[in-house]
Amino acid sequence: MKVFFNELFDYNFYCNKKIIDECVKLGKAPEKSQELFSHILNAHHIWNSRILGKPSEYDVWQKHDIKDWSDIHYENQRNSFEITTNADEFDKRIDYENSKGRLFTNTLQDMLFHIINHSTAHRGQILTDFRDNGIDPIVMDYIFYKR
Repeated sequence: MKVFFNELFDYNFYCNKKIIDECVKLGKAPEKSQELFSHILNAHHIWNSRILGKPSEYDVWQKHDIKDWSDIHYENQRNSFEITTNADEFDKRIDYENSKGRLFTNTLQDMLFHIINHSTAHRGQILTDFRDNGIDPIVMDYIFYKR
């Protein structure tokens, strides 16, 4: 499982980095894309914090300046690799509160996979927003990454 999740987080890092680089190159990304990408960063941070049993520094929809995206993204990646490296069992159940204060329990593997899947879904929305704003979408298919 460690190898599997490390590969997925490598891919996630690669895709997010492509969006960051494109938005920096554009100078100013569309507003909706900025909101969605900030949300990706926030959610990744929040899930890492839940897993590590630490308080989150970000709100779910907190907006970040594009110039801060790379640092937040790198820190998220570092924390996710810390989690996967130190994990003894991926089916371990973790209790946490969601953003509305409700208590839940999920396995570590479900939480890690959610980070990846959630990011992928919102990257798709960002690429649609790019197209709607006359910006060529970035190719980020997993198979292209693996080639």
